[in-house]
Amino acid sequence: MMKLGLMIIINKLITRICKLFGKNGSVYPGYIIYDVLRQKKILEKIKYPRYVIAVTGSSGKGSTTDLINHILTDNGYDVCYNKNGSNGVLAATTLILNNCNIRGEFLHEVLLLECDERHLKLIFGENKMTHLIVTNVTRDQPARNGDPDIVFNDILKAIGNETKLIINADDPLVNRLTYLYGNDRITYGVAKTKDSYLKSSIEAVDYAYCPRCYKKLIYDYYHYGHIGNYHCPSGDFKRGNVDYEVTDVSFEEHRIKINGDDIYLNKDVLYAVYYTLAAYALCNYIGVSKEDLKKAINGDKLSTKRGKVRELDGRKLTMLETKNENNLSYYQSLRFIKNQKGKKTIILGFDNVSRRYQFNDLSWLWDVEFELLNDKNIDKIFIIGRFRYDVLTRLSFANIDKKKLVLIDDLNELIKKVKSDSVGDIYTMVCFDMTANILKLIEDDENEEN
Repeated sequence: MMKLGLMIIINKLITRICKLFGKNGSVYPGYIIYDVLRQKKILEKIKYPRYVIAVTGSSGKGSTTDLINHILTDNGYDVCYNKNGSNGVLAATTLILNNCNIRGEFLHEVLLLECDERHLKLIFGENKMTHLIVTNVTRDQPARNGDPDIVFNDILKAIGNETKLIINADDPLVNRLTYLYGNDRITYGVAKTKDSYLKSSIEAVDYAYCPRCYKKLIYDYYHYGHIGNYHCPSGDFKRGNVDYEVTDVSFEEHRIKINGDDIYLNKDVLYAVYYTLAAYALCNYIGVSKEDLKKAINGDKLSTKRGKVRELDGRKLTMLETKNENNLSYYQSLRFIKNQKGKKTIILGFDNVSRRYQFNDLSWLWDVEFELLNDKNIDKIFIIGRFRYDVLTRLSFANIDKKKLVLIDDLNELIKKVKSDSVGDIYTMVCFDMTANILKLIEDDENEEN
């Protein structure tokens, strides 16, 4: 117990020093405790609260976590969560130890963590979470994760007998949890929408076969990738009915229905439907009433961190932060842009493939359906970033008119070129770091004009 108290004091002290030097301090203290002092079992010694909620999956976990925090806080729960999005074991160590007293007692009613899929087992160890949401498991960060089955198997290692599961049944890989575990669980999914399609539009589908008899799954419809409504021809496995289902999706009105209730959608894209549904299901499962849920979501609306809308030179600018190394994240951004009316200009590119490691694997670019940009309403595509020639090469194979492709060698010239050489609404489809760079360029341009 004395060692635990000492580690908590050291963690808090290092965090304070990081803050004094203007650093975020979300990961470094955990690095000292976990790696330097080699206290890899430290989190197993913590006395956790009644609710320990983890959200994991290849995409959507950050937005889901934000909305859960919003709903629970709005309903009087004392929530501690990783707001900054650092979701590995080092960040979790920092956060958890900073929110304990020296006896190792967690000081909040709810611990809510967005968790990296591969780090889930490292974070919780013997102290299993009370609730786990699995949003999806798709091909993501292939240089680190390899096959989606590897990621799924790592998630399995973190599930205890008492863990209550909240499962996206539209993902057949995730839906395997319904027969692998006898745990208390609920399922959620999205009914057919006007944008659903009957035949997969991409060849690189991550999961296509029944996990029991290995026959090819039959789909009634797809939402994207391998996400949709499916069944095995032998009757061994299916999506089936779900506990929480979205119907009547209206992106124009920012509305969906969950089990018949009208619910506000804070972003008019499909991934927002899924994170709203997952958050609704989890919060209702732990005891938040439907009326209180509707009040928190519909009345006290949460602004979205991603997909922010602003203006540039009198033109609408929508910033779509798109996750590198995840072809389905790009696919959803591409579908969103394609569905918008009028002339469009796109900014596309990145400086870093990953913020987690230095491997510059670009194979995932060839899984992205950039062919969707072969659209007469797209005026220009500005290609930016350190890997702009690689992106240009990929786009050249998508049969896009070469006159529409504009290579930007000097990022400082981007805003001027967009303003002078393109028309229509502007959409950025870039990673998180590049979004910050573009925002800075826009602010500099506005200050120069003023």
